[in-house]
Amino acid sequence: MEWIWDGGRVCLDFVNTLRDRKQEPRETLAEPADLERWLHEGGLIAEGAGEADLARVRRLRETIDRCVRAVAGGELPAAADLALVNEAAADAPRPAVQAVVDEGRLVASAPPRTADDVAGALGLIAQDAVELMLAAEARRVRICGSGTCGLRYVDRSPAGNRRWCSMARCGNRTKVRVHAERARGR
Repeated sequence: MEWIWDGGRVCLDFVNTLRDRKQEPRETLAEPADLERWLHEGGLIAEGAGEADLARVRRLRETIDRCVRAVAGGELPAAADLALVNEAAADAPRPAVQAVVDEGRLVASAPPRTADDVAGALGLIAQDAVELMLAAEARRVRICGSGTCGLRYVDRSPAGNRRWCSMARCGNRTKVRVHAERARGR
């Protein structure tokens, strides 16, 4: 499986493991091995995923999606959804903050955030979702403008007008399709 990492946040990349949401959704986390590969490639390092984890993973994924879309739309997430995300976030490993010298100043630095198990990895994802929902950046979460895609991403373009999850994927396809339609109409 080729994973897509265009969301701009790990929680959105996680939501994007369900593809083609605007037509017939396609599950990329079909087996425990898929989940393990995604967690490993995402730098969350969790092993030992089982069949029982898949239902929990999918439920959390859709709950994060609903919460982030609600906040992006200026609304509050449903209380039950927020409770599930907070519960998952509580399982995130807590790295110790460390003091380091950077450019002649003493600053805080935390070690990389990784987990030893699936619950911890999901906790890291949920924690990222909580951080996103509480940040101004949440208002810049978008859904790909392609008629089939539906991937979620943070629009970090200066003008805030990014339309596609990826110009190389959906943007070019859409432009080619529109050009072909115009050419046929001439």
